[in-house]
Amino acid sequence: MSDGTSRDRDEELLLARISAAAGRAHLGRRRATYRAEPYGATARAGRGAATRWPTIRWQAIRWPAIRWLRRAVAEAACRSRRADGRAEANTGARLDFYEHGMTAAMTAAVDGRIHVIRYDTTVVRRRRVLSPQGVVRAHVLVDVEGEPIVLRGGDFGRPEVWGPEIRRAVTEAQVPLALAALAEGARLVFGPVWITRDEIGSRETSLRWPQVQQTEILNGSVAICVAGRWQVLRSVASGIPNVFVLHALAGHLTGAERDDD
Repeated sequence: MSDGTSRDRDEELLLARISAAAGRAHLGRRRATYRAEPYGATARAGRGAATRWPTIRWQAIRWPAIRWLRRAVAEAACRSRRADGRAEANTGARLDFYEHGMTAAMTAAVDGRIHVIRYDTTVVRRRRVLSPQGVVRAHVLVDVEGEPIVLRGGDFGRPEVWGPEIRRAVTEAQVPLALAALAEGARLVFGPVWITRDEIGSRETSLRWPQVQQTEILNGSVAICVAGRWQVLRSVASGIPNVFVLHALAGHLTGAERDDD
């Protein structure tokens, strides 16, 4: 069998595995594929996490502690440094985007697994991590088995497309669920920041939505404008989880308060 035919067969088998994994998670129709770039090592799956990610319950949601995430990102960076100069280690890795989630197929040099992410249950943080090209932007997601996955900008083609697509899809999937939970009286916690249908706050601060004129995201932190003055709510080194979902919810809640006036 020629090398070309062997590669084609490997590609067919990988696609079959990806399709089967996506089907089991009910991700729907495939929409786009982004293949690994030909340099460096591919996106790293965080290993050795001590805590599994719990099933999301919107009645009393609280994101888990971030210790395991820091360890996962650190281990990913170490593997990245060891992989410098081995461009072939990236061959075959790919991201596949579906209606309700995505898959990240890792090479044998990483873990050989296909990680499945659902938009309605994942948690996303944006970080800066090491790569063969230096410090780059990365998305750290949690798969359906509770493991963090580090997807670095530059490991896969067109990160300027798939990065915003992840944030858009997660926001669209989670905001309606969160709004419904808030309407029932839930308190939603995003790391150090919490919200209810009436208030937004952190450990030191609590403000009612009618007081909030505007909400923005600054370097992963939440900034709010009250009486024409800006203040930054408490932030954490790893970034606020799903901060873009929080931003969208703040937009809904401040707008709803003004509509009620």
